[in-house]
Amino acid sequence: MLLCGSVSGQDIHFSQYDGSLLNHSPAFTGMFNGDYRVGAIYRSQWQAVPVPYSTFSMNGEARFKPPSFAKDMIGAGVLFNSDKAGDTRYGTTHLYLSGTYLHSATADSSLLVSAGLNVGWCQVGFDYERMTFDNQFDGLQYNPTLASGERFTWTKYNYADINFGLAAQYRINRSLNVTYGFSLLHLTTPVISYQGNFVSRLDMKIGNYVRVVTPVSAKADVIGEALFNKQGKYYEVIPHGSVKYYLNRDDNKAVLAGACWRARDAVIFRVGYTYKTMNSGIAYDINTSKFIAATNRRGAFEIFINYIIKKEPSYVAKKRVCPVFM
Repeated sequence: MLLCGSVSGQDIHFSQYDGSLLNHSPAFTGMFNGDYRVGAIYRSQWQAVPVPYSTFSMNGEARFKPPSFAKDMIGAGVLFNSDKAGDTRYGTTHLYLSGTYLHSATADSSLLVSAGLNVGWCQVGFDYERMTFDNQFDGLQYNPTLASGERFTWTKYNYADINFGLAAQYRINRSLNVTYGFSLLHLTTPVISYQGNFVSRLDMKIGNYVRVVTPVSAKADVIGEALFNKQGKYYEVIPHGSVKYYLNRDDNKAVLAGACWRARDAVIFRVGYTYKTMNSGIAYDINTSKFIAATNRRGAFEIFINYIIKKEPSYVAKKRVCPVFM
């Protein structure tokens, strides 16, 4: 499976996929230890092409426990994506609202499963003014005042999108923690066309994500991850391994270092830092595909940060009878 993967794809993607789990599956909404979570990730790609490609994503989530629920919870979140690519600044913008149902499958909450759905407004478009055409060559040079001879019904297109996901988090014992996520994205295979036809559609995307964390000493954990996406005839496979070294385990103060491999495309080096409920990371892709003729092996720079907010439990003063007045 690792050898047959192709780099090509239709959706935005991140090397640090654990830094933007809502882009993988809506079922991860609210699956964290806290009350709220906010995060952002930025990727700048192919600086030497010569037009860089940039992608930005941010999310906010909350989880609630209705009074009628014994152990289960409800998660809600919002996800925003912005992607700019190429000379015409071809842009993709997403705004999703997501909801999940989180169920504790064991008495000690060691197994948590969830099902989630998100719906969104999306837009794709390009800057027509940045384009040049053969008809605008006057015999000597490019003349922008000449008609291009091209006609677009529109240069921006809006569509609705629906995504579904399942996820599970299982703490088998103190030494092993496993997370799995599954997703079906673009369930309605929305039309994306600038000519007013139904030929060009966004393929459904199937995703699988797995993460395993196990301690190897009092000071270190080993983290193994893998992401497998299939969209239309294209595949994306990214295995990842890293070591998390604790400076203070009680405060979750630690540094991380590791590497990934995007099949047939790039080698990715990653470093990270965590402190209490804050998680951050930096990655750099070194391109290894045939595209190195244009990139000079320069791939992408990426940075992310996530922060979980926990509400302090309210203090309730206990009333006691003063012994002086007894």
